[in-house]
Amino acid sequence: MKIFKGKTFFIRSILLHIFLVIVIAFVSINFWENPVYDAIINSSSATVEGSKDISLIVIDNKSLDSYRWPWARSLYGEIFEYLNKYTNAKVVIFDSVLSSLDRERPASSDNFFFDTVKKSNNFIGGYMAQSSAYENQTAGNEYDRAFNKKFSIDISDKRTKNNSRLSAYNSLTMFPQAYFDAQKYAGSVNLGLNPIDGVLREATDLISYNDNYYPSLALRAYLLANNTDKITLTNKHIIVDKTGLKIPAFKKNGDIKHNIKFYKLMPSSEFSHKNYSAIDIINSDRLLNNGKKPIINPSEFNNKIVLVGANALGVEDVLETSISLNHPGVDIQATILNNFLDNEYLVKFTNWQNIAIIILLSILTFVIIRFLSFIPSLITLIGVAAIYFVFCIICFKNNLVPYVITPLAVQLSTMIFGYSYRFILEGRNKEKIKNAMGKYLSQDIMKNVVQNIDDIRLGGKKANVTVLFADIRGFTSMSEKMTAEEVSVILNEYFSEIEPIITKYNGVINKFIGDAVMAIFGEPIQDINHPQNAVKCACEMLKKVDQLQDKWLFEGKPKIEIGIGINTGEAFVGNIGSEKRLEYTVIGDMVNLASRIESYNKVYKTNMLISSSTYSCVSDIVDVIKIADVTIRGKAKKMDIYEVLRLS
Repeated sequence: MKIFKGKTFFIRSILLHIFLVIVIAFVSINFWENPVYDAIINSSSATVEGSKDISLIVIDNKSLDSYRWPWARSLYGEIFEYLNKYTNAKVVIFDSVLSSLDRERPASSDNFFFDTVKKSNNFIGGYMAQSSAYENQTAGNEYDRAFNKKFSIDISDKRTKNNSRLSAYNSLTMFPQAYFDAQKYAGSVNLGLNPIDGVLREATDLISYNDNYYPSLALRAYLLANNTDKITLTNKHIIVDKTGLKIPAFKKNGDIKHNIKFYKLMPSSEFSHKNYSAIDIINSDRLLNNGKKPIINPSEFNNKIVLVGANALGVEDVLETSISLNHPGVDIQATILNNFLDNEYLVKFTNWQNIAIIILLSILTFVIIRFLSFIPSLITLIGVAAIYFVFCIICFKNNLVPYVITPLAVQLSTMIFGYSYRFILEGRNKEKIKNAMGKYLSQDIMKNVVQNIDDIRLGGKKANVTVLFADIRGFTSMSEKMTAEEVSVILNEYFSEIEPIITKYNGVINKFIGDAVMAIFGEPIQDINHPQNAVKCACEMLKKVDQLQDKWLFEGKPKIEIGIGINTGEAFVGNIGSEKRLEYTVIGDMVNLASRIESYNKVYKTNMLISSSTYSCVSDIVDVIKIADVTIRGKAKKMDIYEVLRLS
């Protein structure tokens, strides 16, 4: 039953441990998984070059050296005139949000820009969905209806779950009417930054607004490049009709997103795609209009998707991403579009897959700790951790993203928990073994062994000790009249009563010899008063036997008496035997003398006899009768022994 309870406790402890580490894992995900995610992406995954089918035109420092910021709209018009008039660009994307007219310049500047946009059939402008409401809600509602009518796409929603279209937005940036009329396509520039660390890792492909979904700038560009405006939503994908593109997507805060796969940054650049200075494009447009050779040959952009954006000192449109602290926004849009063109994305393991890995790794750790000793289990667990880390690197290289640190942190936590539990369990088992062995050996001898566990060997020391022998009178004749079971009952009760008395007086039971008991005083328990305590112990033993005699007489059991012999002297105390089998005991002539003195109780009809060496130590606490000139077997000279009558 105790074993069952122990196993139940162990299992419950494991489950509680796993539950706690999973909770900690998800609470702490932004603090350890995301930085490791970025590090691995930066070092191993972002090694693929950006698509050659994408080009960037950037308003850079060189461009601002020619024209101060903010730019006149006519300058933008010249860029788009160049792309529309002289190139065969597949799609032109304006990565900027234009929400007002240019009040500081002549209307002709805006009009030239709007006219240029109107002439373009492949232009896509940017807008942003906002959490704030319209200042004029009536005008806003009317704008939303017009926006939906002109810029919405055909979406077939085949999701069977999570198909609600809750939105975090309450308004859209409003295009000036002329710009609204000029555009044929528009896409959102909303990018979902991580709210904890502000790093961009996810692309917002569809924003949820007014119970509708609207495409991002990049997705709108991909649809236009493939001459479709129809997509299908499933529980796990955005599917673009005609192309077969399946974007592994997930829903977050109402929007539909995917994890961005980043590309290798170009040498000495924050860009991962080929880019051109906007001023070179403007000057090329002017040269071409005058029949001269351009700085940038228009053929550079044939059949390309071109993005136009700003990245100059003071007007940076930059965000922190997994591969850069200052990643230009226009290159981020190009990266998201690049994902669609290559049909490659980072796909994170689901929560359940990560939980399964955590649980399996935790259980494996427990099993290894349970069945292997410390050093082999530690080496094995380090190997398991290394294998898992290599597994994660391989996954990242194949665009799969498992948790990296959380399972390893759980493994470490499990190791600490497992080894702690094992230490406690082994401590309990050792205590059980110690207690069990203490029933065969003296508890004090057991303590001495435990204290010197690393120095157990044959040998010992000479010490001054007192040895007590106690023997039952007439045990042989009593045994002949009783069954073995009846004799054992009496002996067990007798030994059970005298053992605490011997312990009380700092004595150690060395051994039971049939019906006799041999006890040592002075070792291994250090006691300078060991002769006195031995005699006091003997007196109390005799009193206890008197009490037992009355009890046994009442129970109809035979009356027994004991004789006690005590001797004090120098003896060898320590371990004897072999290297494989040791016994802690006391050896010497004084031990034999104590045994022979005890045997004289039969001769003189006494109960307790002590040697002269013991008497010399206890003469002030006992009343005795001297028995002179006793011949002791094995001794050449006669000696005096003393019968102890009582304690004085």
